[in-house]
Amino acid sequence: MPVTDFLQFLLAIIIIVSVAKTAGYLSKRLGQPAVLGQLVAGVLLGPTVLNLFHTPIFTDVHLGETISLLAELGVIFLMFVTGLEVDLGQLRHSGKVSALAGTLGVVFPVLMGWGTAALFGFPMEVGLFLGLILAATSVSISAQTLLDLRVLRSREGVSLLGAVVFDDILVILLLSIFVAVITRTGGATGMAGVAWVVLRMGLYLGIFTLLGLRFIPALIERVAGLPISRSLIAFTIVVTLLYAWSAEVMGGMAAIIGAFLAGLLFKRSHFSEQIGDGMHTLAFSLFVPIFFINIGLEVNARELSAGSGQFVVLICIVAVLSKILGSGLGARLGGFNTRQSLRLGVGGWCQGRKWP
Repeated sequence: MPVTDFLQFLLAIIIIVSVAKTAGYLSKRLGQPAVLGQLVAGVLLGPTVLNLFHTPIFTDVHLGETISLLAELGVIFLMFVTGLEVDLGQLRHSGKVSALAGTLGVVFPVLMGWGTAALFGFPMEVGLFLGLILAATSVSISAQTLLDLRVLRSREGVSLLGAVVFDDILVILLLSIFVAVITRTGGATGMAGVAWVVLRMGLYLGIFTLLGLRFIPALIERVAGLPISRSLIAFTIVVTLLYAWSAEVMGGMAAIIGAFLAGLLFKRSHFSEQIGDGMHTLAFSLFVPIFFINIGLEVNARELSAGSGQFVVLICIVAVLSKILGSGLGARLGGFNTRQSLRLGVGGWCQGRKWP
């Protein structure tokens, strides 16, 4: 009997979810977040070591693309659940710390990345682009780590999440300015392009926040009373995907920002606990494990040349130090004490389930 593409897809899901859960369990036994084990497992399954999708059992050339699409759903659902977990009062209260930590968490990596590239003789535009890459923060990994360690609702956890969201938006703006300058659109046209990016973001956040505040609670009440199986969860999925889609298409932002905003808005409903249980089961039983394994599947360390080893090691060190210094200093200026600032600066690293 021929092994069809569908059967290969089923086998890939079986392997990925099983490996993800096993690696997450082992990681937690070692006192680390489950996400760390899942990322490492993904690297081992990927082209760096095993190159799973290029073994004889997998011949479907589109399988990797299919898994990537499921992974995108995973990060969207993850960010919705994260928004649902966040305390809105704490998030508003942490605005100053988040803004300063997010801003300096971009400025330091850009400057230090540019300086490091200059030491190796790279031109200025390459150095600035490298700095922007170092400045970009993975909101999803930060959120998952905070959830794993059960510190998302702490003062530092909420501030950290606010900072990485602020960081993400700021990097998009800087990338827009960078592209406008590098492509020599210049002058009024270039500035108009940057202004349009800012306007789109502002309009999206403003309009979809107001729409959510006005209509989502009432719609939840209506949907919850319908004689339809799991109607509330189905409605939640549709709205989450709509917010994610509109964030990219209409707001020029990452889809995960829209999903996070949807989670914040659903938090206001007295059905939020029921919604959270359903979405948590959906996300963490299938889609989120696929997302974190897929990150590793897309990493290919074999492509690094022997001569680039010194530069890679140095840039990794710069990436860590620049975030600790920038975000930590921002938190300190925002009112955190030294210990709290260090916690935020290292991106929420801790042992076990409590802050060190």
